[in-house]
Amino acid sequence: MKSFGPLLKKIAKLRILVIGDVMLDHYIWGDATRISPEAPVPVVDIARDTWTAGGAANVALNIASLGAGCTVAGFIADDEAGRRLSGILSERGIGILPTPGTGATIVKTRVLVQHQQLCRLDRESAPAAYQFTASEADALLRAAIEEADAIILSDYAKGILTDELVTRVTKLARAAGKFVALDPKPKRKLKFRDLDLITPNRRESYELAGFEANPHIPYPSAEICSRIHRAHRTRNLVITLGEDGMLLSAEGKVSKLIPTAAREVYDVSGAGDTALAGLVLALAAGAKLEQAAQFSNAASGVVVGKLGTATVTPEELLAYVAHQS
Repeated sequence: MKSFGPLLKKIAKLRILVIGDVMLDHYIWGDATRISPEAPVPVVDIARDTWTAGGAANVALNIASLGAGCTVAGFIADDEAGRRLSGILSERGIGILPTPGTGATIVKTRVLVQHQQLCRLDRESAPAAYQFTASEADALLRAAIEEADAIILSDYAKGILTDELVTRVTKLARAAGKFVALDPKPKRKLKFRDLDLITPNRRESYELAGFEANPHIPYPSAEICSRIHRAHRTRNLVITLGEDGMLLSAEGKVSKLIPTAAREVYDVSGAGDTALAGLVLALAAGAKLEQAAQFSNAASGVVVGKLGTATVTPEELLAYVAHQS
């Protein structure tokens, strides 16, 4: 596999703007050796708590970890979780553009017993609490869009990304000649067109294509890519297929399938964020789609070998690629 050293040097000069559903990822680590007398559930003895940035904020962490500059725009409330999340982002040198809203900071709490996830607890407000208008977006985001080399719209279906906001951001980015990528959640049926890149997973690609998934037939690559392109006119489409790798498509045509780079998989939490960050950074640095996918795939391969929501550094990536060669 080709070294990514020269590409990483170009990436270090970039500035990326991430807009989307930011959240705080909370991990409760412990052990369970007995069943509760109150109900047939395990009793977890808690050893420690850890926190990191999740959702769109994890995309930002991955961008910063790979050496680029980053600003993230998302809703962070003036609450304990919000202060903790702001601190995590600030410590990594990530700029924060707080968006208007009335909800609580989104928190996902995962309980892990002997490194296995037992359950997840979500704290969030209704989507309307995180929405804001195109005029508010204009005032808040115009300067940041003009200063960025690329814009990422990171949708976790929590409410920030609306049709109105996506349309406005796309228009501002196009006027400034900027690269725009979207990680979609098609169950929300968000309207978007003419973007530079979208990165659905297998299930999301079926939904975007309006195609009924059938586990008894091979994945219909050509039909899926063609349908998504007709509906959304996206220049580049990268479909993450888990253990089957990454499917690349340009202008609606299948171009290549990149095999997965992961050697060991401990936790896929946040792997999609890493893949998205890697693709956008590489493309914004001038890489062709295939090289960008290989870079992104390698970065994801490092991350899934870690427990919890994680990031990858240039040093880890280069060591991983050297080991793969």
